[in-house]
Amino acid sequence: MQRRTFLGSTLAAAALAKFVAPARANLSGQKGLRLSVAWGMVGQLPVPEALGLLNRLGYDAYEMFDWRNRATLEEFVALKDKYPLRCACLVANKGVTAPACGLVNPREREGFLRELNAAIEAAKQMGARQLVTLTGNELGGMPRAEQMSNTVAALREAAPILEKNGMTAIIEILNTYVESAGYFLYYVRDGAELVDRVGSPNVKLLFDIYHVQIMEGNLIENIRSNIDRIGHFHVGDVPGRHEPGTGEINYRNVFKAIYDVGDRFQGAVALEYSRVGPLEENLAAMRQLANFA
Repeated sequence: MQRRTFLGSTLAAAALAKFVAPARANLSGQKGLRLSVAWGMVGQLPVPEALGLLNRLGYDAYEMFDWRNRATLEEFVALKDKYPLRCACLVANKGVTAPACGLVNPREREGFLRELNAAIEAAKQMGARQLVTLTGNELGGMPRAEQMSNTVAALREAAPILEKNGMTAIIEILNTYVESAGYFLYYVRDGAELVDRVGSPNVKLLFDIYHVQIMEGNLIENIRSNIDRIGHFHVGDVPGRHEPGTGEINYRNVFKAIYDVGDRFQGAVALEYSRVGPLEENLAAMRQLANFA
């Protein structure tokens, strides 16, 4: 093992240690955030085993498996009622760059709506109510204000479809410094403008704490001032997008800020990172980190 890898693993284990034992002792009587897990974190396990693990550790939901793979979707549909876990969200438009189905380019509007409708049908089968939606990349040579107007127009066209089907599009904010160079929506203030201009309760923000920390920080105030615009959170520490406790974000304080808004936030907080520690210990520690019983 390389020295850097060894040190990272050791520090992560130390950071998680104070939460692991309490987590195993307090899986009942939890009072905390609704937690989801991005499927990529547990996808190395067979689906039934992964769902059983999440249920045993007191998780509420999972999300973002590859619903476009028909066999995968059928397996999840067959198992969706086995445990009291819900599917929090699926991805609507084919990833970060949203190829031929982005929001910024009006020429891709038809492709976006086609992908949205397909995602809605998959989400209905899973009982999911939120769709992760990516803006796609900026268009060179077009003023940013015009690109924002195009994005607003795309979501205004999508809003009646979402409302009719009881779905919410959650528009993700990404960083352009470390990953996703060229992505259109990278500041919380622009996300707030977008949601306000669309003016539909079925269009909200996906506030990815890792990405926001890289771009601007001020996490707790950004969360408090925008909580009514936020439908979902993603979690990862900075730098490296590993588990909370490995980087610079005080996740206990951030989680408490989300918890303290109470019923103003009805969504989930989803773990989406490249873990350093062992899977079960990691998930147990994160469940306790977000527990305020």
